[in-house]
Amino acid sequence: MKAIVFDTFGGTEVLHEAEVATPEPGPGQVRVRVKAVGVNPVDGKIRSGALEAVFPTPLPATPGGEVAGVVDAVGEGVDQLKEGDEVLGWPDTGAYAEYALASAAALAHKPAGLAWAHAAALPVAGDAADRVLDLLGVASGETLLIHGASGGVGTIAVQLAVARGARVIGTAGPANQEYVASLGATPLVYGENLVERVRALAPDGVDAVFDAAGKGALEDSITLRGDTDRIVTTADFRAGELGVVFAEGPQRRSAARLAELAQQAADGTLVTAVGTTYPLAEAAKAQQASDAGRSRGKIVLTVD
Repeated sequence: MKAIVFDTFGGTEVLHEAEVATPEPGPGQVRVRVKAVGVNPVDGKIRSGALEAVFPTPLPATPGGEVAGVVDAVGEGVDQLKEGDEVLGWPDTGAYAEYALASAAALAHKPAGLAWAHAAALPVAGDAADRVLDLLGVASGETLLIHGASGGVGTIAVQLAVARGARVIGTAGPANQEYVASLGATPLVYGENLVERVRALAPDGVDAVFDAAGKGALEDSITLRGDTDRIVTTADFRAGELGVVFAEGPQRRSAARLAELAQQAADGTLVTAVGTTYPLAEAAKAQQASDAGRSRGKIVLTVD
């Protein structure tokens, strides 16, 4: 099968297409014929070697931590999925490939009305949004500041926070202000004088901060909160140095919750933002765009 591989750590130039053996599912696993793959910032950090101390990566390696596709083969002991089922979830093997293995328990059925690219945009973003909002204890009537509100994680987090009854102030680039407002947040352009501009919108202060951008907003967040309490980032690896909680990669992987979010997305009650889509062979371009961090919504690879 075709897969995107890197044999050494480095920039996006280390990614290349290769022919590798098609994997066979073990007990409790299924093989998924990949249709779409979410491209996440962590993919680039693993590729560069920046996360080697946190996520040791044997080389050669194939990136990809969320997948949508069709069950192609079923391993021993799997009774909740069958060949031909359309699914989305978290793979056990890198999903920048024509096929990936996944634990059956880590997959949800894809609703018929949900496009492949939008299905691939849900697992990581939905998991991160739910997990961080719970860590922050966001409640009705509170004011939540979300950095990176127009990104893949931010898009979902804004909507889930609003559904909890919170008021959300969402930072994003100038071109994404109307989009952030459409999600239910009060939009704000990131950048200079952020503290003063947030205070103008929320004179009584912000109750919590969710940093989904990783663009150096933690210092301003600490100033706004007065300390590091109720600030969580999923994107800024300086968190430990500043005493801020860093929410590490998917810890729940609830297929049941993913199925709920997927149905909401299919029904149109949850917006899943997909930015640019790239064919599998252009994985390096997709990661370049992800590394730049300027995309509205999730960057997705599609596989024919």
